[in-house]
This record gives sequence, structure tokens and C-alpha cells, in this order.
Amino acid sequence: MKFGVLVSGTGTNLQALLDARARGELAPAEIAVVISNVRDAPALARATTAGVPAEVVEHRGFERAEFERRLGDALARHGVEAVVLAGFMRVLTAAFVARHPLRIINTHPSLLPAFPGLDAAAQALAHGVKLTGATIHFVDASLDGGPIIAQAAVPVMDDDDARTLHARIQREEHRLLPIIVRRLAAGQLSCQGRLVRGCAE
Repeated sequence: MKFGVLVSGTGTNLQALLDARARGELAPAEIAVVISNVRDAPALARATTAGVPAEVVEHRGFERAEFERRLGDALARHGVEAVVLAGFMRVLTAAFVARHPLRIINTHPSLLPAFPGLDAAAQALAHGVKLTGATIHFVDASLDGGPIIAQAAVPVMDDDDARTLHARIQREEHRLLPIIVRRLAAGQLSCQGRLVRGCAE
């Protein structure tokens, strides 16, 4: 199964996928292209270093429908069958999601549905929770919504700040994401468009 990875920033989740690929642990998933909406995103250099095609589809200066059309065209050129949002900072519309039903996955640094949106680690600290974590989920048109595939809990330490907590959450994201991508490519995910437990089994 050919995957397109959408990025906007540094690309640490992308790197986790590239590292799994280099170890031979991602097949039958194939990273066909990495696309960023930010021209100078460091994630693009990670893709290039790994020999993966990298493209820029900027959103600035375009209506959302036109941006998504161009994004969809770029994915189609590379034969993409499924999409990973790896630090991609744009909310996709229902029309775009409908092109890849249950074939778009996202990582989020909280135990969704808690703390959606930006700065999830800071949100967790502000609320005083003792446990947060990482979530991999299918994407729908809502903000960090869609059926949950897998989660990993991360304890909140007394001396944590947003940076240290986010770093520990990222370690769980980096561990989970290649596993879920591989399982999706192998046809081992059984979610039927609803919030279920054990979706990745």
C-alpha cells in the first residue's frame, strides 16, 4: 500500500516511519511521497535524505478547496492509497477525507477525546491531569476526531513542563505510528467508521 505523508514542521513522526522503513519494519507499507504545506519545513530534508520524493503544496494564497485539489492531485500522481498526517497543521474538509475513507490516519499528543487541538501537553498540565498520552486515529472532518485506533498512556510528572511532557509523549507516538501504518497496509485494522476499542488488533 502506497502512503503519502503530510507534514508541516520538523518531521519527527515522519522520521519514525523512515527509520522503520530502513530497518525493514514498514512493509507492506511504502512511503510514496512526503508533502508539506510549508516550503521550509525541516521534514522535507528528512524525506530527501532518505531518498523519498518530497513536494511542497502551499496553502497560503489559495482557497481551501483549491489547496485540497492541488494536494489531492499531488497524492494521485504518486499513486497514494492512504495518507498519514504527521504533524500536518491543516484541518482537512469532509470532501477531502471522503476520497480516502478510513485511509487517513493522524497522530495526536493526548488521550483523545481529551485535549484536542494545539498545545495538548500544555492543556494537560493546565488541567492538572496525572495521565495523558498519545493517540493514533482515523481522520474525519472534525478537529482531532475520528475513530481511535490505538493509544498509549504517559504519566505526568510533578516536575514536567510542556516541553518535557511532550517529548515523552512523542516517544510513544514514534513507537506506535509505524506499527499502525504497517497494520493498515496489511489489512489488519478492523474499524468500521466508529469509535471502538481494540481497532488495531
